[in-house]
Amino acid sequence: AAKRKRGASAAARPTKRAQRAPSAPEPDAKPGPDGAEYSIPPPVSQGKWKNKERVLIFSSRGINFRTRHLMQDLRTLMPHSKADTKMDRKDQLFVINEVCEIKNCNKCIFFEAKKKQDLYMWLSNTPQGPSAKFLVQNVHTLAELKMTGNCLRGSRPLLSFDPTFDKEPHYALLKELFIQIFSTPQYHPKSQPFVDHVFTFTITDERIWFRNYQIIEEDASLVEIGPRFVLNLIKIFQGSFGGPTLYENPHYQSPNMHRRLIRLSVAAKFREKQQVKEVQKIKKKGSKVLIEEDPTEVVFETPAEEKPVEIQLVKPESKPIVKDKKKPRKIQRKKQKKLFRTE
Repeated sequence: AAKRKRGASAAARPTKRAQRAPSAPEPDAKPGPDGAEYSIPPPVSQGKWKNKERVLIFSSRGINFRTRHLMQDLRTLMPHSKADTKMDRKDQLFVINEVCEIKNCNKCIFFEAKKKQDLYMWLSNTPQGPSAKFLVQNVHTLAELKMTGNCLRGSRPLLSFDPTFDKEPHYALLKELFIQIFSTPQYHPKSQPFVDHVFTFTITDERIWFRNYQIIEEDASLVEIGPRFVLNLIKIFQGSFGGPTLYENPHYQSPNMHRRLIRLSVAAKFREKQQVKEVQKIKKKGSKVLIEEDPTEVVFETPAEEKPVEIQLVKPESKPIVKDKKKPRKIQRKKQKKLFRTE
């Protein structure tokens, strides 16, 4: 192809490619009653995204690696979630309402770390409320090898709740909060039109156990995917991250109190051992109790023969001193050796 030169006329330029003729009708297209052609719609109807629930998932500073992986797993399983940078510990919690407003979110999952070992989770409906605070225990993430299941990324989950959620009012409130936060909205742009896993919320030992299972067969056989964790309810507030207390768990025990009881039990065991040692020392130092003689102890003893006692009235005779006969010979040999050496 020749290079375009400056000042060349428009006629010298290559003409544009001619437009293609309209393509032939698709093989699936069928003529309608009026002669118009129409095509078969796709198997999944593209509906309108009406439920605009968006969940903000983030944490405070000071979390460990396990909490960070758990937070990332929840973002993976919930396509309607959003992320944000970590919040400073000095900031007040009501600032989160402004962060949610900036991110255009109306629900929030906030992980709060304390003392680098205790993890708390806030579930809140911003900005009106209510909100609930939980202590998170027994965390296992998706990366662990014991979780053998798998599911499609972005698929919508089924939510399964324990029957206890319908019996008590505070559990009913938590159930509605879980439904609005964890359920993926229908026709969400990032979601898939499939249902292949189940979120289960079970109440055992006054705690809420979260599990995620994959549906692998039509007969509803399940395999656990992860993550898994246990939520110990602390309080339910009327507002978002604060306000009047609607419910307080009477069975809740703070981690500080739990660690204090463990230390007290260890100290009590140590004191008990010291007391046992002191009692043993006192027993050793105490006076010995005399036990009466047992007459059966001398049954098998045979008396020894008594020898007559002889008293010597006369001094025994002294033994004669025997001189060493070999001594003079040794002296002579030494003298001979000295003479031989001098010569």
